[in-house]
Amino acid sequence: MNKQLAKPLWLTAAPLIFLFLWSGGYATAKVGLEYTGPMALLVIRFGFVVIIMLAALLFLRPPMPKRGSDWAHLAIVGFLMQTVYFGFCYIAFSVGVGAGTLALLMSLQPILVGIGRKRWLGLAFGLIGTVIVITARSSLEPPTLIGLFAAMLALGGITAASLWEKRFGISHHPVSANLIGYSAGLIGILPFAFLLESELGSLNIFADTQWTWQLIAAVAYLVIGNSVIAVGLLLAMIRVGEVSRVSALFFLVPPLAALIAWVLLGELIPMIAWPGIILAAIGVYIATRP
Repeated sequence: MNKQLAKPLWLTAAPLIFLFLWSGGYATAKVGLEYTGPMALLVIRFGFVVIIMLAALLFLRPPMPKRGSDWAHLAIVGFLMQTVYFGFCYIAFSVGVGAGTLALLMSLQPILVGIGRKRWLGLAFGLIGTVIVITARSSLEPPTLIGLFAAMLALGGITAASLWEKRFGISHHPVSANLIGYSAGLIGILPFAFLLESELGSLNIFADTQWTWQLIAAVAYLVIGNSVIAVGLLLAMIRVGEVSRVSALFFLVPPLAALIAWVLLGELIPMIAWPGIILAAIGVYIATRP
């Protein structure tokens, strides 16, 4: 009882804040990809996050990890989350996978993480709802095999990051943790950027980038809202033992992401998909109730 009363305010509000910021990242990324390549967008995104974290490090002077193993664990989680998860998500977007569809596929993460036998009923409802929505949208937006394969690899990346963080992660200052994690993600994505998007005979990966206000606004959201705040909350909630609730939250992401994609991108939501969305929401309630 005392532990429940002592629960910090940020931890109470974190799931809702994370849900909205994370859900908006899908459609916002697709907006940004209209003006640049997937790897270039990630280099811009991660580069700005690293700069922000470096500035915060100089100003706040937080403690850095003392053991080499802690540095390694933070870097591995950063690589899995930033390079693998976001990298393959953006590749899926670039080959035509919709924001709502990708969010639905990513909602399978709780099944892979596992949240206990008593909550499998909620997860089953969420999974069935997810399948209904994907099937309903397939008539309007048939997913490509390449897109689905990239989405599956992205799903593997975020699942592995969550499991690794839960198994080996310990509490670190968010500035130092994000600096190490995003630096690892940036280092991991650079070879792919040069290989896939640089001009022949050149190292310029921004040759096809159009520096419009839409791209700048998308990058600002992805850097501040999605990378700094949302990912920071995600890893922080996992570290304090909220992995079950965090995983179950991913079933609420698809309907919200689909609504945001409808507003920003005009991605339609078929009427037949709404029962699946409602069923997924019921699954979240069952999986997250005390």
